[in-house]
Amino acid sequence: MRLFAAFPAFFRDNYPSAERLGVPVARWRASLYRTVFETNTQMGRSFERYLTLAIVLSLGVVIAHSIPEISQGWRLTALRALEWLFTLAFTVEYGLRLISVRKPWRYALSFYGIVDLLAIIPAYLAIFYPDAQFLAVVRALRLVRTFHIFPVLRGFLDEYLMLGRALQASARKIFVFLSVVAVLVFITGTLMFVIEGPEHGFTSVPMGIYWAISTVTTVGYGDVTPATSLGRFFASVMMLLGWGILAVPTGIVGAEIARSPRASGTRARMKGVECQACGENRHEEDARFCRRCGTRLQPAMAPAGQAQPAPHGHAPATAEADSTCRL
Repeated sequence: MRLFAAFPAFFRDNYPSAERLGVPVARWRASLYRTVFETNTQMGRSFERYLTLAIVLSLGVVIAHSIPEISQGWRLTALRALEWLFTLAFTVEYGLRLISVRKPWRYALSFYGIVDLLAIIPAYLAIFYPDAQFLAVVRALRLVRTFHIFPVLRGFLDEYLMLGRALQASARKIFVFLSVVAVLVFITGTLMFVIEGPEHGFTSVPMGIYWAISTVTTVGYGDVTPATSLGRFFASVMMLLGWGILAVPTGIVGAEIARSPRASGTRARMKGVECQACGENRHEEDARFCRRCGTRLQPAMAPAGQAQPAPHGHAPATAEADSTCRL
């Protein structure tokens, strides 16, 4: 479970920031860095917009290349020319990112640098292995980094983070659930091998487990089916269990999403109030006791120089009011 908990920290720590990569001293390299990495300038935003458009168009070229009716004759030549045009453009962009930082290896070994490299490798591998060009669909991962450029898609990042927190919070429950399903599938697959036997298609225990997985997930390919009455009974039980098995993970993740402050519609005090006993910091605005352990919540400390809010029905005491009372 620590692996799931480390994912958010991994993406946060490996983000290509100025502190990690180092802003170059040379003026032309600094200007190049602001263009290809930063998005708070007009040049940077325009660069990211055109880059996003190029990624989407290149994905369209890869998809069109896989359709036999389109990739024929002169259209095949045009698609290959476009694919190499996008590949060379992405190669130049990758080289500019390496040149524009003082620590290029940190960018090359970061998650985003590896994704950028994988986006251009398939085209060069296609020289020796033609089918490798379809692996260029990994460029779709680069679109996640450009969501914040477009105002319409800017809120999608918050939704991604909310879904990630829900998956992280429910990872332990889902793991326990999947382990129970794995044991059930293993036992049922072995029983079907013993009951049906090789004459009905269950040639081995792995074949029985394969049938159990396709049955419990309600896929049912039909390539292997039980023929005996007892085998059909177990198959019916597995089919009925499949409905509940599919619903359980959805309910677990849905419950975690519903518990999040953004989904519940209440503004939680993520930074204001924290329980002194258990450390829980998700409390509603009118909460007086901790939602986890029941300890009374202490009010948040006001910043220096700022007066504490007065109770309802009482005016705040000031120096002017005090001097008036003395007169």
